[in-house]
Parts: sequence; C-alpha cells; structure tokens
Amino acid sequence: MSEHFHQPADGPDGPVRARSIAKYRKRAAGYDATRGPTWPIRERTIAALCLRPGQRVLDVGCGTGLSLALLLAGVGETGMVYGVDQSPDMLAIARRRSAAAQWANVRLLHAAAQHLSLPEPVDALLFHYTHDVLRSPVALARLIACARPRAMVAIAGIKYFSGWLAPLNLWVYLKNHGYNGAPGELGSPWDRIAPLLEDWRVTPTQFGMGYIGVGRVAADTGGAESSAV
Repeated sequence: MSEHFHQPADGPDGPVRARSIAKYRKRAAGYDATRGPTWPIRERTIAALCLRPGQRVLDVGCGTGLSLALLLAGVGETGMVYGVDQSPDMLAIARRRSAAAQWANVRLLHAAAQHLSLPEPVDALLFHYTHDVLRSPVALARLIACARPRAMVAIAGIKYFSGWLAPLNLWVYLKNHGYNGAPGELGSPWDRIAPLLEDWRVTPTQFGMGYIGVGRVAADTGGAESSAV
C-alpha cells in the first residue's frame, strides 16, 4: 500500500530537501548495489529496536525498502511497517519490492518527514543513514509526535573520525555530500534528537566513521499514546 502527501518546498528545510531529492534521483537506480558495506550495520540497528510481534514501526527515509523485510520479521504478520521517504525515485523501487513480495502489512508513504502523518502511533522508529532528517528540528518534532512515549529509537549514520584519524574527515564530508542536502555537522550528528530521548547511548562503527545510537522516546516529549501490543 502506498500514499502521497502534499510536500511544501518552502520553509528553512526546503532547499536542503530539494538538494537531497536531486541527489537521490541520480543514485536511486544503483543504490541497492552499494548496500554491502553497511548491511551488517543495518542488521545491528534493526536488532537494537527489539521488535515484537504485533508492534508498529516506522522506517524513516526508507529509501528503496532494504530494511522492510528485516522489520517485518520483527513485527510479524500482526504488526505493521510504515515506510516514509521524500524521494519519489527511491520510493518507487521500495514499492516494487513490496508488491513483488506481496507484503500486506507494509504501508509506504511519499512525504517529507516534516509533514508526516500516521493513522496510529508507532512503537519504534528506525533512522538508517538519514542525516538531513536528524539535522532538522521540525522533522524530528513531527516524527517524535508519531511515536508513543518510550518507543524504541535506533539510528545508524556517518560521523567524523576523532583522534589520529581526524585528517580523513574531508573525505568523510565529501562522502556524505554525495547523498545529503546538508552534509556538514558530522561531529555529533545525533545531538538534536538525543535531548528528546531517554536511555541514549552511542556505539562507534566503521573504525569511528559511523555510529549506532539507541534510545527511547522520552515520556514528556508529547509523543502519541499507543494501543499496539
């Protein structure tokens, strides 16, 4: 199942979103072929959500749908997986993947995170390499509002090296520039979502160039109450 939402391009995030959409338009066709180096990180990040049958989970920036099968394995036939992406080119591939697999409990939404609306609160949020979203306070507020208090949050992403590897950070920036509309601020890219979470912890990956962050939506952030088991 897929849906479209009106996506205003104005506001402070408009130019960033426009650049990101343009970059992913060029990368969409070959994106799945690049998944190898980060696939174990994807598996670890999804495992950190500790999904249970019957739960609802949102895949933020779901892209071509590479995480959908893993998320479905966690929530089972009685759960629901929502995927949202602002790139029509990436989402088209995710839709084909879902249709081919005949996933009845996957709902794909074409929308910017800043304007997302869900029919029910979710029990978990996955952010897999969604740097632009993590740097947008408006997007983060909207996403947190879609989750119940204490919902699990797991994030994988890229960050700058520290210590003796710091001279490589120009390369890290250029690598991130190929995908994101706002490729900088890689020192601690989680610093805008961390205050909205409880039990936050970060584990370095890829020799310090990446990270996995895990926490829970704070009870006082205004997240929605969930009826999911």
